[in-house]
Amino acid sequence: MAADRPSDLTTYDGVLFDLDGVLTPTAEVHMHAWRTMFEELFEAWGIEPPYSDDDYFAYLDGKKRYDGVASLLRSRDVEVPWGDPSDDPAADTVCGIGNRKNAFFERVLRQDGIAPYPGSIALLDVLEAAGTPVAVVSSSKNAEEVLGVAGIRDRFPVVMDGVIAERDHLASKPAPDVFAEAARMLGVDPARSAAVEDAISGVQSAVAAGYALVVGVDRGVGVDALRDAGAHIVVRDLEELVP
Repeated sequence: MAADRPSDLTTYDGVLFDLDGVLTPTAEVHMHAWRTMFEELFEAWGIEPPYSDDDYFAYLDGKKRYDGVASLLRSRDVEVPWGDPSDDPAADTVCGIGNRKNAFFERVLRQDGIAPYPGSIALLDVLEAAGTPVAVVSSSKNAEEVLGVAGIRDRFPVVMDGVIAERDHLASKPAPDVFAEAARMLGVDPARSAAVEDAISGVQSAVAAGYALVVGVDRGVGVDALRDAGAHIVVRDLEELVP
């Protein structure tokens, strides 16, 4: 059953954070990149119904890039060849479409930069002062770049990202693989650790991996949806978790 009040995260053996939408507002950049790319694609291919933000939360949020593309296209009964991660962004393959979106995302990130949420930094400061180990668990292959641009890469001894997931053939969230592997890399037991996620698939992944506490951060998906996915508590911002 979901807890009614925030916990003191310094009492856990480790705290493992999703990146986009939890530490940085890059989820908004991802949403915009996906929307732009899929609106153009759907119009060019005559796909109905049109793309909406509900599609982002249902099929893309928290998943590895190519898995998200395949999942969304499948929702419209569209199948294309998987292709290869080296595919040109113009290629009409799952990988090509994913690379098309990523090219837009990287351009926006480099032009505009990104800053972490102040509440997230405040919580990281508390955890660092308490000596609580922390890690990033992201499905994005851009995680290292985002952390660097945001100026917080040095805060995390472990970054479990989409590059590692692809290299080691780890299943996308909502499977437990990435959260389980991140705990192993950090040297903590999920049963004595906390996970912080804003995506339904991410919450489900942490729950499946057996985390003692799963915190949902509502950046738009909805409190009820996060609780239904298994979040023990839901907050609007990580500042609520600062003692």
